[in-house]
Amino acid sequence: MGIQDIIEGKKQWRAHTARVKTLPPDYRIVYQEMQKYFFKVGPVDLPDGPLLPGIVDFFEEGVAAGKGVLELIGADVAAFCDDLIKDSRTYADVYQESVNTASGTTEK
Repeated sequence: MGIQDIIEGKKQWRAHTARVKTLPPDYRIVYQEMQKYFFKVGPVDLPDGPLLPGIVDFFEEGVAAGKGVLELIGADVAAFCDDLIKDSRTYADVYQESVNTASGTTEK
C-alpha cells in the first residue's frame, strides 16, 4: 500500500463521514452504533468493502421516503447487523481459526 492509496482512502472516508453527517439525528445515532458494532465483530473487509457506504445509501433512501430508521431496520439493530454480515468472514472467525490452529485441532 503506497502513500497515494492511503491519501485516497482518507479522501473516501472523509466523503463517507460527510454523507453520514447529513442524515437526520436518529439515523446518525443508529449508524454510529452499527459502525461500532461492525468495527468490533464485523467483516474483515469492512474498511475497503461496500457495507458501510451501502448502509448510508439505504438510510438516504429511507429519509427520502419519509420513514424512521427503525421502520427500515426493525427494533433489534444488532440482529439487523448480524443479518448483514452473516455470510462474511469476521474477525471472530479469524480468531477462532487461529485458536484451532494453535491447539492443533482443525474443524472440517
